[in-house]
Amino acid sequence: MLIHPQINPVALQLGPLAIHWYGLTYLAAFGLFLLLARQRLHHQPFARLAGNAPSQWKKQDVEDILFLGVMGVILGGRLGYCLFYKPMYYAAHPLEIFAVWQGGMSFHGGFLGVIAAAIWYSYSRKKPFWQVMDFGVPCAPTGLAAGRIGNFINGELPGRLADPSLPWGMVFRGYGDAPRHPSQIYQFLLEGLLLFVVMWIYARKERKQGQVAAVFFVGYGILRFAAEFFREPDAHLGILSLGMSMGQWLCVPMIIGGAALWIWFNKSNTNK
Repeated sequence: MLIHPQINPVALQLGPLAIHWYGLTYLAAFGLFLLLARQRLHHQPFARLAGNAPSQWKKQDVEDILFLGVMGVILGGRLGYCLFYKPMYYAAHPLEIFAVWQGGMSFHGGFLGVIAAAIWYSYSRKKPFWQVMDFGVPCAPTGLAAGRIGNFINGELPGRLADPSLPWGMVFRGYGDAPRHPSQIYQFLLEGLLLFVVMWIYARKERKQGQVAAVFFVGYGILRFAAEFFREPDAHLGILSLGMSMGQWLCVPMIIGGAALWIWFNKSNTNK
């Protein structure tokens, strides 16, 4: 049985300024996106569509997409958490929606925020929406992996109770003395590294427009759904109907919608 190392969440203290590990993982996520997206410009069809016209692809697009994506992640993630996980509380305390330092972010909300940013970007740059999505989603899983490392460092979002004989069962301070699944590491491996490998390999070959994004929807939905079996549900929500957590319920439309989109795009004659 392992004991969570209780890492100090503050990585560096400079007088009154505290730099948290979780903030550094966000910076790492955005840096990895920047690096991978620049490589993505060399993949088809983006290399073939390179140029200086607004509808063509260039390095400036990477920086602009990153900026809008960061805004979508932060705003959408916060609003998604408030709406999906604590709607009644924040309806009664609306000003606390802005208290992001108290914690509370939702992947599914952040993803909706990114979709909104992609809609705006595709409209303003005269690029097809699904082409923008296909460009960005293969670069996203490493950012998800970085975020799960931040969760582990903070000792938050631990897993459900584990069999005491589980070699990697871990005791998280503040959650009792029984070993739990280190679900943050499971999600790091599944939604982060595994999904990145699958998406990067799949996206290197030119696909029909929208299919790369559809595979991301299905892939993330399935892997997150599986990881939720080992993750402790939110205390104020618990297990919902059909024995599923809120995270699993939010994954269901991603899986169904992604599969339907892939089939639709596969029948389409529209290439990227």
